[in-house]
Amino acid sequence: MYVGLDMGGTHTDVVLIADGRVQRYCKTPTDPEDYLHTVTRALDEVLEDVATGDVQRLNLSTTVCTNAIVTGRTSPVGLLLEPGPGLNPAGLTCGAKNFILSGAIDHRGRPTSSLVATEIEAADKELRKAAIRHLAIVGKFSTRNPEHELQIKEALSPTYDFITLGHRLSGRLNYPRRVFTAYLNSAVASIYDAFATAINAYADGRQLPVVPDILKADGGTLSLAASRSLPVETILSGPSASIMGALALAPSSRDTIILDIGGTTTDIAFLADGVPLFEPLGITLAGYPTLVRALYSYSLGLGGDSCLRVRDGRLSIGPERLGPALALGGPAPTPTDALITMGRLDLGDKGAARRGLDQLGDQLGLNTGEVANAIIKQMAGEIARQTRALLERINSRPVYTVREVLEDKKLRPEQVIVIGAPAPLLAAELEAAFGLPVVAPSLAGVANAIGAALSQPTTEITLQADTEQGFLTIPEEGIREKVQRGFNLEAARQRALAALQDRLRRLAPAAAGSELEVVEEQSFNMVSGFYTTGKNIRVKVQVKPRVNPLEGGEHNV
Repeated sequence: MYVGLDMGGTHTDVVLIADGRVQRYCKTPTDPEDYLHTVTRALDEVLEDVATGDVQRLNLSTTVCTNAIVTGRTSPVGLLLEPGPGLNPAGLTCGAKNFILSGAIDHRGRPTSSLVATEIEAADKELRKAAIRHLAIVGKFSTRNPEHELQIKEALSPTYDFITLGHRLSGRLNYPRRVFTAYLNSAVASIYDAFATAINAYADGRQLPVVPDILKADGGTLSLAASRSLPVETILSGPSASIMGALALAPSSRDTIILDIGGTTTDIAFLADGVPLFEPLGITLAGYPTLVRALYSYSLGLGGDSCLRVRDGRLSIGPERLGPALALGGPAPTPTDALITMGRLDLGDKGAARRGLDQLGDQLGLNTGEVANAIIKQMAGEIARQTRALLERINSRPVYTVREVLEDKKLRPEQVIVIGAPAPLLAAELEAAFGLPVVAPSLAGVANAIGAALSQPTTEITLQADTEQGFLTIPEEGIREKVQRGFNLEAARQRALAALQDRLRRLAPAAAGSELEVVEEQSFNMVSGFYTTGKNIRVKVQVKPRVNPLEGGEHNV
């Protein structure tokens, strides 16, 4: 049996899947002040009378880190940066305390300037005085040689709660993105730890025989234990779960639009020939560009609980969410109230929903039924308009998927898959707005939990070798080891694949036998004068995202 849990800011969904079917599911309110109570209530409902030994997988997705960043509920972070020469670090100082340290590693991993011990001591003293418990240490070329980052950490007091070392985040170069990624990783560590602790407490209390996994932004999973040192990887876990859930519920081999309509936002994603689009450089969140690998998605501030207003004689929907629908005790009318008034949704105080729409109708010169229809039609039209604008932007550049870059590909969607609780209620209006067939799978309301349950582990590493210096590095694993002058691309490929397999055994033991692939490799000679002095080699290998298919698609869910 597979269990999937999706913890959102408003609701937590859980599904129990056995024999290719969702046997049970539940939706319960999320209590951000008590994750353990939320997790216990949700999981107990679907696992009632289930033998502990029958649970083969517990996969999770969550918006905990994303919401913490967007709402500013993060921990203060001390940044210790070693930018080296030629870079103005002024735009990188995003921490509560920022220290620009002397010292430098060049682009080939050679130390060219030493650290200054007194600078580190002064920074340590100031950080402890300010009671900052979370740090990020980032050197410009630490992926080529991490020794300065390691020395800085060693020189600090051993009293900090959480320290991110920049070289452990990704093997890709891009110093600004690495700084912001390290900052966010430390900033969300405490709130993510509370979530992970609640999951572990439940798993231990129920004596579940599985190690929980967490869905990452790239649509793959990572063991919960490993994720505690890399919480930034779980940013946008929720949108990636919706994409994987849509793939599980309604498999497609065509260009497709995926919509996940929630209470606050509608997440928009795309498939190219049935394969999810990918962010080639990394996601940007709250203005911070990062190195976090992610499936492409866009959050539109339009959902079932968006606030309805009349401005200058015109109906306005969102992007604010002031609370739940009027029918559920909220302060303002919402599209949910329109669905209730239209009779599509049997929920809450129908009189309150109608009264709210009557007030809007008075301002618009429409009766209640006309207002309700106008709200849903306008909502669908705005989602379609924003989606077309995104398509134009995507088609103006190379299309990246989780498999490859499609240089000449232009997305021409043939269908729309819509998930989320309101999905089947909006299908007709969305079909009219898009002019495309709309698929609203059964159990669309718990698609994220289904996507989490059925997703498989992913990870990647990058190997850099410089045979003139006689070293190779695999920064994600903290590896720096000697190589001989005869080390070549084939040897690098085999070493990278072996390291990736080791990483997979540690981060996701159940997937240690997964298929590995080389996604990038290059080798060029380094020349001094008229002589070749060595080779510079780069190899990137990965386990790509994939989702377990459900037998027969949505009908077996």
